[in-house]
Amino acid sequence: MDKLPMTRAGHAAIEAELKKLKSQERPAIIKAIAEAREHGDLSENAEYHSAKEKQSFIEGRIKQLESAIGLAEVIDPKKLSGTIKFGATVKLVDDDDREMTYQIVGEYEANLEKGLLNIKSPIARALIGKDVGDDVVVTTPGGEKSYEVLDISYI
Repeated sequence: MDKLPMTRAGHAAIEAELKKLKSQERPAIIKAIAEAREHGDLSENAEYHSAKEKQSFIEGRIKQLESAIGLAEVIDPKKLSGTIKFGATVKLVDDDDREMTYQIVGEYEANLEKGLLNIKSPIARALIGKDVGDDVVVTTPGGEKSYEVLDISYI
């Protein structure tokens, strides 16, 4: 299987979420299921069915995070330089003279609201290999967008 690139911060966040799920969420849902069972007939027990659904979600998420950690390739952006690649923090300006800053990260740590751009996103794929001053045209679901690379840093 392919390795999943991620930053140290992203790897630590996944490990923290996994620890919380295993040490807090899983025991709490097991207790909730036991309490719901005590209420009698399980076929019409909404609390029981809700708790079982939540348990299924928690167990699925645990498996997903364990898999991600097993496939993780932790990359330290501070050791990189040059053109845009994984881990780069990129300052861009679009057609409307709006400036934006993104860090290119792995899919498990991506969060557009925090400026963390998924390496697999159309914008990140278009930026890879570009340098300061380059113009980048990105085809997105909303149409074509044009950006100019103003700055690249690895922090």
